[in-house]
Amino acid sequence: MGTRDGSDEAYIVGLCNQILGESALSQHRFDWLLGDPGAGGRQVRLPVDAYWPGHQLVVEYRELQHDQPMPHFDKPDRLTVSGVHRGEQRALYDARRDKEIPTHGLRLVVIRPADLDADSRGRLRRNEEADLVALTKLLARDSDENRVTDAFRTWLLAERWTPVDPTDRWTDLEAVRGEERLICEAKGRTSDKGTDADIAYGQMLRRMTSQDPHTRYALIVPSSSIKAAARVPAHIRQLLRIDVYEVTDDNRVCQLTD
Repeated sequence: MGTRDGSDEAYIVGLCNQILGESALSQHRFDWLLGDPGAGGRQVRLPVDAYWPGHQLVVEYRELQHDQPMPHFDKPDRLTVSGVHRGEQRALYDARRDKEIPTHGLRLVVIRPADLDADSRGRLRRNEEADLVALTKLLARDSDENRVTDAFRTWLLAERWTPVDPTDRWTDLEAVRGEERLICEAKGRTSDKGTDADIAYGQMLRRMTSQDPHTRYALIVPSSSIKAAARVPAHIRQLLRIDVYEVTDDNRVCQLTD
C-alpha cells in the first residue's frame, strides 16, 4: 500500500472532502476515545480515520481485516495490552468507536470495500465517478430535513462561515463569520408546506433574543417549499433580519431574492 497518502483510506477521505466541502482532520484523536491501559496504566488515545468538525462527522474505513480473520494482520501469537491478539483487539476498539462516537454527539459513517468498486481482495479499483456516487449516498442523512441541513452546512463552510454550538438547543444550525452570526431553522420535504413554513417562522421569532444588528436568521427549505416560505413579504423579512435559502434536489443552495 505504500505510505498512508497513497492508501485506499486516503483516497476515500479525499473523495469525502469533495462531497462535504471541508477538509478532514485525518487520524484525529479525541480525549475521550481511549485504548485499554498498558502495564503502567497509561491509555493511548485511539485515532479515527477522518473527522470533519464542521459536519460533526467521523468516517471509518474498515478494510477486510476488520471483518474476517487474517493472520498476517492479526498476529495471533502476539498478545496486546488488551490481553488478546491484534485481530481481537481491533474488533474491541472498532466496537468502542461505534459506541463512543455517537455518544459524544458525532455522526459515524462506516465504509467498507464492498460499498465501493473493489475487487475480491478488497482493493479499490478507484473508479472515481462510481465511488463519488456511492459515497454521496453513504454520507447522506436519513431524513430530508437532515439532507437540507447538511447541504446548507456545506455551503456555509464554502462561504467561510464557521458552524458553532447553538446558543439555543432547539436551533438546527448556528454559524459565525467575523462579527456576523447566523441562526438557522431548517425544514425538509413535507405534505403541508404552508403550515410547516408558518411554524418555522414562529420558531425563529421565539429565538430572536439578540438585538445585535450583526445577528441574522435563516429559514432553509427544499425547493418544494420555497413558495410557501416566500409568502411572508420581503420587507417584513428584512425588518426581522430573516433570510430565506432554498436547497435544491441536487443540494445546491440559493438565497431567495425579491
